[in-house]
Amino acid sequence: MVKSPSWRSPLFAAVLLLGGCASAPHAPDPHDPLQRYNRAMFGFNEKVDQAVTRPIAVAYRNVTPAPMRRGIGNFFGNINDAWSALNDLLQLHVGYAANDILRVEVNTFFGIGGTIDIASEMGLYRHPNDFGLTLARYGVGSGPYFVLPVLGPSTIRDSGGTVVDDYLYAPLPRLTSNVALRNSAMGLDLVQHRASLLATTDLLESIAIDPYVFTRDAYLQRRDTRVHAVRSIGVLTPPDDAGGE
Repeated sequence: MVKSPSWRSPLFAAVLLLGGCASAPHAPDPHDPLQRYNRAMFGFNEKVDQAVTRPIAVAYRNVTPAPMRRGIGNFFGNINDAWSALNDLLQLHVGYAANDILRVEVNTFFGIGGTIDIASEMGLYRHPNDFGLTLARYGVGSGPYFVLPVLGPSTIRDSGGTVVDDYLYAPLPRLTSNVALRNSAMGLDLVQHRASLLATTDLLESIAIDPYVFTRDAYLQRRDTRVHAVRSIGVLTPPDDAGGE
């Protein structure tokens, strides 16, 4: 499954909450010893976004009705909920695993394949989880901040988690053997994510003194919050409410 790139949802939920966190350009940071590489990759990702992904996302938003976009987002969110449930179990957070399993069952069978989020209306809220957080649960340190090609902000630990999230889990190849259909679905997932973040990325461009530092600090702070949650109380905040280590 394609993960959202540098403008992925968790990051920009944090961006909205961290309006004053940008620091001086090129300021040294102990979490970012790879800053020279990271800045170069950040610039590359921004160019790809401006030249390809953002224009496609704008066109998609302009021609696709909002209810349809919401249904598409719910469908892919339902797939992600199944992976969240497995990570809940790996982290021994049984209550949250039960919540996420119920979400998948309710939305799949009563929400037309997950396109309608009936579970949230029932109080079964989404708690996104991933394998990077599972590694953190068992004491794996984050390592330095690391910008992935196209996928964007990460850390060394979470980059390893991405391999599991995006390649070993990868539900779409299991759902269909039709390569064209599978690739189209993966592309739609990517474009849907990007379209949902157009307003927040425009805000970032207008208020950030140094977009690289702003993006890095927002990602690391939010990831810290989530790592603390899985290690201590087992509570993952929904992406619209809230933070590597």
